[in-house]
Amino acid sequence: MTTPRETRADRRRATEARILEKAREEFAAKGFDRTTIRAVAGAAGVDPALVMQYFGSKRELFGRAVQVFAAPPPEGAGADAFADRMLATLGLKLGGLPEGTLAVLRSMLTDPAAAEHVRAALGGQIADAGAAVPAPDDRELRAALAVTTLLGVTIGHQLLGLSALREASPDRIAALLRPALNALAEPAP
Repeated sequence: MTTPRETRADRRRATEARILEKAREEFAAKGFDRTTIRAVAGAAGVDPALVMQYFGSKRELFGRAVQVFAAPPPEGAGADAFADRMLATLGLKLGGLPEGTLAVLRSMLTDPAAAEHVRAALGGQIADAGAAVPAPDDRELRAALAVTTLLGVTIGHQLLGLSALREASPDRIAALLRPALNALAEPAP
């Protein structure tokens, strides 16, 4: 039996995927400012001109490299369901972030486009979480507090490698955060 020949389009897609994979690694390790097209090309085993041909610019390459697709949120109502939803998100993040996400987080403080990307992503997460907050007052604020708390834990764990966070199990972190998330979701007395 003969194997089908790899088409030119297949080779192009494979090269593009390899460039994106290496770009994620470079951006995650060095951030936007210190990553070069030449370094990405070298890691992918291609000419820098080919990277530019596929992606147009470093900014466009960065934008494509950091795209992530989130899983649908669990359903439910009430403070416990809200906490479960937030903690499920945190569990995914503590398990290891995609390199594209790490690249954005590393770059958000020095690159305005990365900061805007994070702002937009967090805005979407806050809107989704706000819709799940059972408390009728200050839903967006409550959701913003929950989301940014988890962002802080994620940065401390993934980027800063804080030993207290790295040494604790995700279950222990979740158990300690649950009362705070429940308090954010419950109506004020």
